[in-house]
Amino acid sequence: MRSVAFLFLDAAVIAKRNMIRIKRVPEILVFVVLSPIMFVLLFAYVFGGSINIPGGSYREFLIAGIFAQTVVFGSTFTGVGIAEDIQKGIIDRFRSLPMSQAAVLIGRTASDLVYNVLTLLIMALTGLVVGWRIHSSLWEGLAGFALLLAFAYTFSWVMAYVGLLVPSVEVINNASFMVIFPVTFIANTFVPSENLPTVLRTFAEWNPISALTQAVRELFGNIPLGAPEPTAWPLQNPIIYTLIWGVIIVGVFAPLASLRYRKAVKKG
Repeated sequence: MRSVAFLFLDAAVIAKRNMIRIKRVPEILVFVVLSPIMFVLLFAYVFGGSINIPGGSYREFLIAGIFAQTVVFGSTFTGVGIAEDIQKGIIDRFRSLPMSQAAVLIGRTASDLVYNVLTLLIMALTGLVVGWRIHSSLWEGLAGFALLLAFAYTFSWVMAYVGLLVPSVEVINNASFMVIFPVTFIANTFVPSENLPTVLRTFAEWNPISALTQAVRELFGNIPLGAPEPTAWPLQNPIIYTLIWGVIIVGVFAPLASLRYRKAVKKG
């Protein structure tokens, strides 16, 4: 128990160090603030008038999808931060300190969770401006945000592994965009999945991003009236499917990232 307590204390110190970095590099905060506002306004006003959602408002349909896409893209902060620490020799400094090695990864992913909290807050406020509302109860609304943050945290472990595997900021930015961008678009994030061609529709229905989006829409009460019932199991049980994926992702990538971190440290 004592070692576990020290692990989380060390992780808290690492997380604090990453948060203090915002003061020294304010451009990070600018990106966190402006990017979600741009996405909400762009999709709401550019695509909002051209996409019809029978029985509902496209803006309310849209927000959950933007939430899901943004928190997944926000996980790239983890990979980029770890890659920068390796390039600048910060990992070598951590190695010389009497601290748990696992604390570096836990602290990194935890601090990026704070970025996502700020991002969701700004996006929610922007959504309210363009007409989005939560029609469910307070607890269901909070559960929707909690599910988004939980999935964002699990996906951070994927990017932590990528950041250790390819310690180059430029490569991580390009690679993550090439992978995350199509995965978040071949889903029900911005258009109903039933409108997609057969092959893409099947992929979208089993895509965990679609399940996350569907779960958040249900928790926020943003499912359009008269919307057809999903026929795929993941969209019929979106919360369970999202949680299953979260467990799988952490179960696979947390050990991989920890193992890769130890190897990266030894190479230092």
